[in-house]
Amino acid sequence: MLIEIVCIVFYLFAAGWVTSRLFHHQGPNPKLMLIPAFLALTTHLYLLIEALNQAPGANMSMLNVASLIAWLVTVTMTIASFALATAILMPVVFGFSALIVLLGALIPEVHIMQIQLQPDLVIHITLALLAYGCLIIAVLYALQLAYINERLKQKKTSLLHSSLPPLMTVETIFFKLLLAGTLLLTLSLISGFLFLDNMWANEQAHKTVLSVIAWLIFSATTIGHHQWGWRGKPVISATLVGAFLLTLAYFGSRFVKEVILSA
Repeated sequence: MLIEIVCIVFYLFAAGWVTSRLFHHQGPNPKLMLIPAFLALTTHLYLLIEALNQAPGANMSMLNVASLIAWLVTVTMTIASFALATAILMPVVFGFSALIVLLGALIPEVHIMQIQLQPDLVIHITLALLAYGCLIIAVLYALQLAYINERLKQKKTSLLHSSLPPLMTVETIFFKLLLAGTLLLTLSLISGFLFLDNMWANEQAHKTVLSVIAWLIFSATTIGHHQWGWRGKPVISATLVGAFLLTLAYFGSRFVKEVILSA
């Protein structure tokens, strides 16, 4: 548990430091955040390698997959913080990664997959992880967009505004992430139908159906924005619904099997 505790402490320190600077008139300095964030990400990566490497394959348990996605999202958001105003999102990102590391330490799981012998499966899993990670980041930007919209409508002023980016900047990044995530999800579904034989099997059918419905929602939202200028609450709501369905597809049945039933 020592490394897990160290990782969690670094994540919480990074989250706490960003939070303490949100109300400062100059806002958080991403360079100062880098040290605890880098140490947290490094120890998290070590824990991931240790957890995933389980002979004779890889331990792709639900929490390990969630931990991998959390690490990818945190790395991306930390790097993005140097070019984009992501300060208000970072405490959520760091806090979630700390929670996943804690759960991984408290609830050890084993779900061995011999993916090194199935390159087609590796491609599908990689595309699925990248799609989900990208769309989760899009959800974070959607929540930030909703918050800024609400603040502007209420015409409230506070020092927190110094840490908020312009509305149009957040909206532009959000739609770019939504487009990239939708394209990756498209490739993930195509690779699944091409490479896997059990997409419509009893134990996989619900995942496929939920993923396709989520893809339809994301695709319709993306096309609607580019063709007819859709934006605002309907787009944000659609993104949240799509992400919820995709989360159910990725983790729903495994949560029931690995957590509820095993308990």
